[in-house]
Amino acid sequence: MSVAVETFGFFMAALGLLMLGVTLPNSYWRVSTVHGNVITTNTIYENLWYSCATDSLGVSNCWEFPSMLALSGYVQACRALMITAILLGFLGLFLGMVGLRCTKVGGTEPSRKAKLAATAGALHMLAGLCGMVAISWYAANITQDFFNPLYAGTKYELGPALYLGWSASLLSILGGICLCSNCCCQPREDPTTRAQLPYKASTAVMPPAASDEGDSSFGKYGKNAYV
Repeated sequence: MSVAVETFGFFMAALGLLMLGVTLPNSYWRVSTVHGNVITTNTIYENLWYSCATDSLGVSNCWEFPSMLALSGYVQACRALMITAILLGFLGLFLGMVGLRCTKVGGTEPSRKAKLAATAGALHMLAGLCGMVAISWYAANITQDFFNPLYAGTKYELGPALYLGWSASLLSILGGICLCSNCCCQPREDPTTRAQLPYKASTAVMPPAASDEGDSSFGKYGKNAYV
């Protein structure tokens, strides 16, 4: 694999991490518009931390969720998954900077850099997977409530933050794949670069071979012929 592909994967994963960081505090995870006359029309939007309402005059009022234990289970799980994704992404970003072959941080040994780059790629893929699960889970609950005719609460639609999060997770996964491929495609050692040892002819002296005459005489007279 070329250094350009490895570097491209690193920056792709870094961009995915940045977009995940923007997605988490974004206010528009789900949006609902209540239509009425000019005075009563308002927009309600929420994220994982608070809920806001904006009237037709542009006045916004926000309030944080009062208790974490009072929240739905999927909201708590999405919080944990998004925070885990960002932490894994930061760790992968650090290891990726050390493992890039175009940098001299942490030494220049190719095998060591390949292992660090592969580890960074695996962390970025896990980060993207955590973000993808969190956002898809949140979106699934929105669509389930929206199409449920028996649901009496406020029906929301998918907010722009979810599309941003899906894109960020995909970038993190693709960037991690590019970094992981470095471990399988690292350059092999060129045999022409190995040190050539000087050839030295052997100086061992072969012992003289026994003559046929001695062997034949020994076989002719035997041991009892000598006194």
